[in-house]
Amino acid sequence: MLVYIHGAKCIGIKAVPVTVEVEIGGGIGIHLVGLADAAVKESLLRTVTALQAKGFHIPGRKIIINLAPADMHKQGSGYDITIALGIIAASGQRSMPHLEEYLIMGEMGLDGSIRYVSGTLPMVELAREKGYKGCIFPEQSALEAADFTDILIYGVQTLDDVLRILADDSSATDLLIWNTAAYNRALMYAPDCRKNYMDFADIMGQEGAKRGAEIACAGGHNMLLIGAPGSGKSSLAKALPGILPPMSLEEAVITSKIYSVAGKSSGGPGLRRQRPFRAPHISASKVAVLGGGSGENIMPGEVSLASGGVLFLDEFCEAPKSTLEALRAPLEDHKVTISRLKAKIEYPASFMLVAATNPCPCGYWGEEGRCVCPPGKRAAYLSKLSGPVMDRIDLQVWMHPVDTQALIRGVKAEPSSAVAERVAAAREIQLCRFRGTGIFTNAEMGSKEMERFCRLNEESTDLLESIIDRMGLSARAYTRIIKIARTIADLSGKADILAEHIAEAASYRFLDRKSLFV
Repeated sequence: MLVYIHGAKCIGIKAVPVTVEVEIGGGIGIHLVGLADAAVKESLLRTVTALQAKGFHIPGRKIIINLAPADMHKQGSGYDITIALGIIAASGQRSMPHLEEYLIMGEMGLDGSIRYVSGTLPMVELAREKGYKGCIFPEQSALEAADFTDILIYGVQTLDDVLRILADDSSATDLLIWNTAAYNRALMYAPDCRKNYMDFADIMGQEGAKRGAEIACAGGHNMLLIGAPGSGKSSLAKALPGILPPMSLEEAVITSKIYSVAGKSSGGPGLRRQRPFRAPHISASKVAVLGGGSGENIMPGEVSLASGGVLFLDEFCEAPKSTLEALRAPLEDHKVTISRLKAKIEYPASFMLVAATNPCPCGYWGEEGRCVCPPGKRAAYLSKLSGPVMDRIDLQVWMHPVDTQALIRGVKAEPSSAVAERVAAAREIQLCRFRGTGIFTNAEMGSKEMERFCRLNEESTDLLESIIDRMGLSARAYTRIIKIARTIADLSGKADILAEHIAEAASYRFLDRKSLFV
């Protein structure tokens, strides 16, 4: 008897169908075909042991298991449950009338328990497209898809749960993920990540830097913080998640799919709504930052895991130059394409880069004669940041150490909650502005969007022209100034970009003055 079970495989953040075909015929032995990797081949021993532990027998005949399409590599342990169900159905040991109505994935323990698999969200989207009745996943994996209420999502713990659903799904409503104890626990104990971040009110002084941070968060702009040790660069960067608004549904779906494919479950039910904050060490390799892997098993890197949120790189000038230069394409295109001999995968990478660095090797240039570095060393230090990389950083903010009196006797600054309200209002304007275009912030605008939404009046045009001529800015820097000015106008509640917005935006391009460190 030939039986079919529907599974899936993730390629990037999209899933493609994999059909597990099982037939039992004349002969002896178990044969697994279909370009399976070592983890899939090992599933035979796990599956046979689990089936015997649950009281099923393995037919003493030839069992052929084919993972179709046969020309596509299959990785991971997620096909265990489909193989087990195929053997049970093909040998006639259980009746499963609903077997072909569901997409099923899960790893099996030797005792018949079902364990977590990654990539749930893309698989649910595939199941909806194919018109399947629902999906059956391990309970922890099913929690990730709890927001997809237009398709049945079952969360199972054992093989017995799966068999109960496939025999009579109308009596297995207690296994729908929304009815499980795990879902209720996750709702009750879902962590509030915002509480873990520093509040703007606890950062004394640095009002100019805070203004730059507000603009950056309002428009999703990249920002470079320069200053002496102890000036508060890292503290300001780590406070940014507290002023960023929750992700929209579209953003949450994209970011959640990246984390689902990477196997980084949040532990909470449904999509991720809190924007990610990623802070890899400067020693992180280029592959760790961009993503990579062998063959077709290409995993997302830090630039993708930060999509929709913040990628914070401290001690920016100390990072390997190859890693910094590799950020060029993701910063410009908001995606990263990873090519291997047999695979080419594209991941979203629409993140907000926040970098922090000292202005020179000793760290004290610009602090009243405290710097001991000669001009050549100062220039060489920041020259590690190439022109193309600096062009892609929208706001350059210098942070001087807070003076002692302001530090000790200073009054509490504006709290993050107040700043977050203004940022949220500006982001809402942008969501309405770009609805249906596939972009969410001013920083993501292309030439067509800029032409439509960033028209300048005569006064603003004249001012921008004089600034470009005086500072010798590149065409990319020119567009970045206009995007920042658009964000400043949004924060002010203005429909048009005014000259004052252009002037403030241009003030964040001071590193373009080549004589600054001489």
